[in-house]
Amino acid sequence: MSCKHPHANPARAVLVLGLIATLAPLTAHAQENAPQTAASAADLQTVVVTGTRSLNRRSLDSASPVDVIGSKDLLGTGSGELATVLARLLPSMNFARPSGADASDAVRPAQLRGLSPDQTLVLVNGKRRHSSAVVNVNGTLGRGSAPVDLNAIPLAAIDHIEVLRDGAAAQYGSDAIAGVINIILKKGADGGEAEVVYGQYDKGDGAQSTVRGSTGFKLGEDGWVRVAIEAANRDFTNRSFADPRPAAGTRQGTITQRYGDPDSRPRTLFVNSQYRINDAIDWYAFANYGERKTSSAANFRTAYTDATRTTLRTSLYPEGFSPLENSKSVDTSVVTGLRGELAGWRWDASLNYGRNRFSLDVDNSVNYSLGAASPRSFYAGELSSTQELANLDVAREIPVSFMSGPLTVAVGLEARHEAYEIGAGEANSYVGSGAQGYSGFRPENAGKNSRNNQSLYLNLEGDITKQLSGALAVRHEHYSDFGNANSAKASARYAFTPSFALRGTASNGFRAPSLAQTFYTITTTNTLLVNGTSTPVETGTFPVGSAAARALGAQPLKAERARNLSVGAQWQPTRNWTTSVDLYRIDIDDRVVFSSNLQLANAPALASALAVQGVYVGAARYFTNAVDTRTKGVDIVSTYRLNLEQGARADLTLAYNHNDNEVLHTAATPAVLAAQKLLLVDRQTVSRLTVGSPKDKLSLTGDYTQGAWNGHAVVTRYGKFTVPQNDAALDQTYQPQWVLDLAASVRIARQWRLSAGIDNVTNRYPGQVTTLANLNVNGTQPYSVWAPNGFNGRFLYLKAGYTW
Repeated sequence: MSCKHPHANPARAVLVLGLIATLAPLTAHAQENAPQTAASAADLQTVVVTGTRSLNRRSLDSASPVDVIGSKDLLGTGSGELATVLARLLPSMNFARPSGADASDAVRPAQLRGLSPDQTLVLVNGKRRHSSAVVNVNGTLGRGSAPVDLNAIPLAAIDHIEVLRDGAAAQYGSDAIAGVINIILKKGADGGEAEVVYGQYDKGDGAQSTVRGSTGFKLGEDGWVRVAIEAANRDFTNRSFADPRPAAGTRQGTITQRYGDPDSRPRTLFVNSQYRINDAIDWYAFANYGERKTSSAANFRTAYTDATRTTLRTSLYPEGFSPLENSKSVDTSVVTGLRGELAGWRWDASLNYGRNRFSLDVDNSVNYSLGAASPRSFYAGELSSTQELANLDVAREIPVSFMSGPLTVAVGLEARHEAYEIGAGEANSYVGSGAQGYSGFRPENAGKNSRNNQSLYLNLEGDITKQLSGALAVRHEHYSDFGNANSAKASARYAFTPSFALRGTASNGFRAPSLAQTFYTITTTNTLLVNGTSTPVETGTFPVGSAAARALGAQPLKAERARNLSVGAQWQPTRNWTTSVDLYRIDIDDRVVFSSNLQLANAPALASALAVQGVYVGAARYFTNAVDTRTKGVDIVSTYRLNLEQGARADLTLAYNHNDNEVLHTAATPAVLAAQKLLLVDRQTVSRLTVGSPKDKLSLTGDYTQGAWNGHAVVTRYGKFTVPQNDAALDQTYQPQWVLDLAASVRIARQWRLSAGIDNVTNRYPGQVTTLANLNVNGTQPYSVWAPNGFNGRFLYLKAGYTW
């Protein structure tokens, strides 16, 4: 259904800011008669550690935009998934909800500023987080990426999050092109909290129950340990329509497949600790162990081979079946180190280990090639991604005569080892036609690959005058697989008055192709459009270094190269009101993308070349540095605190992002493909980068607090987006969608808090997929998996929390 609200644009957002400015004097009387609270001042003067090496750098004084999101905000929605929460709180973040996309259903990627999910660096307590082992290889958001799994980090463990919306490769290394998400864990021995949450969708499915808690303990007289646990049961949702095909089963027109969120069972433990060894040295460590079992449904398999209902596909399922992909994702990480001060230098030496292991079983399935003797359950194999790091960082403030403040000098060294491994499934999962739903990894797919990386960085920053501050960072990295990378960043901020400042940054950066992109390989059955008809095709994904990929024109991957420019203005007309506007441009050369699905039915020469190597597939694909892109946009954030009578307070926030992606150059198709009239990168691949994500996102948030009561409201406008096809006539553009979330809470006896809320109060759904059989699977999948707010409808929830 189309939204009738007017289309938002930057001018409209500026107009809204102007209205706020007009209304501000009308509230002056209320402000003058209400005392300034410490909390209000603290909110505008939060000290940040992301994007800076200086001590006591406030978010208000940062040369790059940094969002600080507290635990209260993270727990203020009905969702328990970190990526979902961040997407609701940050206009520049997008988090779609894939369905029927194999492993992507279980490990869903999020994107910042419309870029690839793996172009955002994720830190925990300032230390690099390991990436997921899952590669998003289907037609979803982030196709071809293997980013960090944000949902593996429980909300119970988080004190706050700092989101740096700027390129920072010179400061942090690979992946920090779109920005940096730094997750700061809760600390200290004092206090604790526990919460129980229950919610359910308006349709009566998708019930969610969560138990979470955090508490601290003393570690001797000079240390502490903080423990956080979280466990949740999230039932699947189903928004599919009935399958009308006669071949669907003996109960014609009544078979309904699953299409929606998967069934999920996460269990997570996080530990954070510190101990003072002496007056100059502290030991610290934090670690986590988490398991998430997920069950997602593949497309429904009809019982008969055709509409005449004469030949059963298998006697095991006489009414058809939906295969279930039952996965288990295990995350483990340990970071430990020493930090202290020596001769005026602050130093921090740490070791960092992280691993994600993703294993997959296919149940309620069949291998047609095995006939009636086929098992119904299969072990399809596993993926594993590991990183090991050693860091040494030192910094100090050095007085400089011509500067108004000290110069912060920071230098650091890092050594990193990464490994990626594929484990084969059982033979029944891949022989012949393979297990329906997900054909297993074959022995020829299995293997372990690794690489090493060493880096050195220098960072200088300080206040040159009372009005002007600046920073310079340089970094050199060496990778054992593709060589050297150098990056630099310069930033400055000038305060024209105490209430108004301009800021800007210029940097170049890079992202190393991940080991997953370099070595991921599998042969499985994919549903592709063949002559306008949805058809199952045996498809091979080949590493760029393999003989099969080279026969198709593949070249070794190289690093993506980025150039970031940003300029912004900060305005704080009153102590309780602050506004920032930041313009940015990000150019990326040699972006790593998945090639087209190279269909070989009409390319006999290529099919023969692969057959010589013992490879028999109907389609093939590989990763390639194929496109240069430009991303331009603007972020607007305005916050206002209104202190009212009788201790009441209202917090208002307007946040807006406009983001535009453009493909500047596409690599030439290799001659071996062009000779067979195949394209290395097709129209759909290019268009996904440019129009697949909303160009606009606007949110208006209001919080009202009086005594024990609190009310929360947020309205979000998701801009239009397009799901492209290779045939432009099959493109579908989805109109903007407005979503309203409401919540209220009351504190009882100081330690108890009860909350109730409704997400998507007006029960808005995105527009339905065009009723073409090749796009919505005969009408059974009515909504697009690219919808930025999902397609589950209204969600109601209750919470009970206890603090001590």
